Amino acid sequence: MGFVYIKKEYSPPKLIALIYKKYFAIIFFAIGIILLSSAIFPILSYQLKYSNRFNRIIDPVSSNLYIEHNVLGDKNQSGIDYTQLSNWFVNSEKILKSSVDVNYSVSHYYLTIPKLKIDKADVIINSQDLKKSLVQYPKTAPPGQSGNTVIIGHSVLPQFFNPKYYMTIFSTLFKLKEGDDIVIDYDNNQYRYLVDEIFEVKPTELSVLEQQFDGKYLTLITCSPPGTYLRRLVIKAKIVE
Repeated sequence: MGFVYIKKEYSPPKLIALIYKKYFAIIFFAIGIILLSSAIFPILSYQLKYSNRFNRIIDPVSSNLYIEHNVLGDKNQSGIDYTQLSNWFVNSEKILKSSVDVNYSVSHYYLTIPKLKIDKADVIINSQDLKKSLVQYPKTAPPGQSGNTVIIGHSVLPQFFNPKYYMTIFSTLFKLKEGDDIVIDYDNNQYRYLVDEIFEVKPTELSVLEQQFDGKYLTLITCSPPGTYLRRLVIKAKIVE
C-alpha cells in the first residue's frame, strides 16, 4: 500500500492578518451604512410623507433673526442643550417679559393622547427639564381657561418612540390629524380638546407662544423633523365645551 503525502500550503501570518482586517473592514462598513440609513431614512420619510402636508408660518423678521442667530450669534450650536425649555425658541425672553403672571392652582397635571398611546403623561408647571416630564410654557393659560395653554415635549427618531419615556414622548406627534382627541386632567377636572391645525415654524417664530383670549386653546410643540432641531412642529387644538 502506498502513501501520498500532501504538503500543506504555508500562509504567512501577515497575509492572514490582512485577510482578517479586510473582512472586519467590510463588516464595520456595512454596519455603519445600516446605522446611517436607520437615522436618515426616517427623516427623509417624514419630509416626503408628512412635512409637505404641514403649513409653514414664516415671518420675514423671524427668518432674519434665525439667520443671525445661527450664523453670528450661535457659533457652538451643537452645544445647545435642548432638554432645557429655555433653548427652544430664540429671544423667547421677550414674550416672557411682556406676558402677565399666571396663577396656577396645581404644580402639575396630566395629558393623554389616545391615538399615540400617551396615557396621563406628567406636565410640570414652572420647570425647564424636558428629560423628566412634559413642560407647560411659563405664563401661558391654565388648561380649561381662556387663552393658550402651551405644552412642550422632547422627541427623537420615531423608531425609538416610547410613550413612557419623556425624551421620546412626542416623537410621533406628527401622526396626529385634525379632529383627533387630546385630554387633560387638571385640578380634578377633565378637559377634552380636538386637534384643529398642524403646522411648522422656525425657532424664532414666537407667535405660537402668545395668548389668544377669544377661546380656550391648547398648543403642543416638539422638534421637527423628529430627531433634529431644525423647526418646531405645532399642534393647535380647541376645547370641546
